[in-house]
Amino acid sequence: MTAPLYRLRLLLSATLILGLTACAFPKRDAKGLPDTSVIEVKQQNGQWVAIPPECQSLFTEFTRMKYDSRPQYPFGCATYSNLANSVANPKDLVGPSQYSGQHVDPATDGVTRYRTCTITPPQDTNTTKSN
Repeated sequence: MTAPLYRLRLLLSATLILGLTACAFPKRDAKGLPDTSVIEVKQQNGQWVAIPPECQSLFTEFTRMKYDSRPQYPFGCATYSNLANSVANPKDLVGPSQYSGQHVDPATDGVTRYRTCTITPPQDTNTTKSN
C-alpha cells in the first residue's frame, strides 16, 4: 500500500470515528434553564436574606435517546446557589434599586490633574530579594 493511500484511509477512518462519537452524545438543550425566581428572598431578623433553591425541584427530564444513560442533573442549581450566596443586597433580586447616577466632579478632577501634570506619583516601595 502506498503512503498517500494509507494516509487517506487513516484520515477517512478518523473522520468516521469522530463523526460517530459526536452523534452519540447530543448537546443538551438550554430551554429548561429556570429564571432567578427560584431564589427565595425574605426577611429574617430584620435583614433581607437570599435562600438558594432546592436543587431537587430543578430536575428536568430532557428528551434523549434510549442508550443515553448519563445521570440527569438540576440545570442551573450551582449558578443560582452561588448567586444567592454571593449577592450583596438580596432585596435587589426582587426589585432592583434605581441607579442614581454618578457624580461628574471626581471624574473631571482626575482628567484635569492629568492634563495639568499635577498627578501625585506613587510612593516608593522597597523589595527584598530571596535566595
